[in-house]
Amino acid sequence: MDIDIDLASGIAAFEAKEFRRATQLLAPLAENGNPNAQFRLAVMYQNGLGNARNEVFAQQWMRKAAEGGLGIAEHGLGFMYMEGDCVDKDEAEAAGWFRKAADKGLVGSMTTLAMMYEEGRGVEKNLEEARRLYREAGFDDLPGKVC
Repeated sequence: MDIDIDLASGIAAFEAKEFRRATQLLAPLAENGNPNAQFRLAVMYQNGLGNARNEVFAQQWMRKAAEGGLGIAEHGLGFMYMEGDCVDKDEAEAAGWFRKAADKGLVGSMTTLAMMYEEGRGVEKNLEEARRLYREAGFDDLPGKVC
């Protein structure tokens, strides 16, 4: 019960931009394996919110949350790999994490993965797969293309 209260308080502090307080509340939960706490710590370390930017901690916490099955963390880790932010750039690794998040229904991951298939970034170019993902994300066809 206290863990739920601490998580709710930590998330509330995070959303209120009280990042030092959020870190205090979320760090123990993250250490105990809570993916929601891990994800928020990763975002704070990645962006230097309430703490100095720390790429090692950002990557560590994002990976733990992603490996814990949190879709938004899978998406976040995919972006880290796609952009080379806090990790070495690896578009194939990015595509794998976007696929996991897309399989959970995250529209942003579907569209990013579709773009990667459309452009052949990190995956073999495959316009059919790009179209399928864009449609699944709610688009009629490849953006900018005449249907």
